[in-house]
Amino acid sequence: MQSQEHDRVADTLCLRDRFSGPGDLERCRAILRQGSKSFHAASILLPARVRRPAASVYAFCRISDDAVDLAGDPEWALGDLHRRLEQIYSGNPRDNAVDRTLAAVVRETQVPNALFEALLDGYLWDVEGRRYETLSGVMAYSARVASAVGAIMTVLMGPREPHVMARACDLGVAMQLTNICRDVGEDARAGRIYLPLSWMREVGIVPERWIEDPVYTPALGGVVRRVLEAAEVLYRRADSGLTYLPRDCRIAIRAASLIYSDIGRVIAEHDYDSVSRRAVTSGRRKVWLALRAMGATFWAARHCEDPALGETSFLVESIAQS
Repeated sequence: MQSQEHDRVADTLCLRDRFSGPGDLERCRAILRQGSKSFHAASILLPARVRRPAASVYAFCRISDDAVDLAGDPEWALGDLHRRLEQIYSGNPRDNAVDRTLAAVVRETQVPNALFEALLDGYLWDVEGRRYETLSGVMAYSARVASAVGAIMTVLMGPREPHVMARACDLGVAMQLTNICRDVGEDARAGRIYLPLSWMREVGIVPERWIEDPVYTPALGGVVRRVLEAAEVLYRRADSGLTYLPRDCRIAIRAASLIYSDIGRVIAEHDYDSVSRRAVTSGRRKVWLALRAMGATFWAARHCEDPALGETSFLVESIAQS
């Protein structure tokens, strides 16, 4: 209880010193709680010095995603988001809790604007209805909508070294590939395909026909399995990057990694059918995985010699140049 009270007092002081409105941070936290139970649960394990700016970053990601999805004119909405970022980075944010807190965060941490711009590029690709012929194309999309956020989170934690960022971006791509595999049916019913089209054709599935009546087949399950296998390689590569994070941040990131990768286990248990069902990890399982993540605090340094993925190298370079 003392620790929680200390965190609350520290957050209040930060708000008083840096933010325009006393309820700004609380508003960002509410958006986080409502928008992502998994991310919110993992963020609780972060130290207050990271949890506070992380709530602001997530809130901006959430409202910007919604702004595009719900807009009558998504292209205009994207243009407006670019203008909002310009105002945030110029120190003249719009008069709302999310923009005010994010302006304080970027001033304090010097997060490169290029990372947020990459995220907006990912939204644009969705607006354009892009589909991806190869796994590389899927990973390029994943770099923008997921690895960019992972890179931002790593900056908030402190490290900026290229080899650490490369592994953070690996984790972002792995998580997004898992999301794609979990949401195959849901995406298809919304007219979207994120699986590699060439892999679908290899097993006799014509994507343009399948999307008209998306059903599970063992052949489709084989494509999902291949994507999850690619994700698993990246989860393992990302593990080495954890050892370069501050010790008080490792449990949260390791827990997030374990919880997301466990979604793949659930999908596999159902013969890779994520069309007629959606894989869910139970609350009890998440608690067990979070407890298992505690071991990461004591990991010795593990350096991975693999370079950044070609699809995420632009993110790593943007931080090195900042």
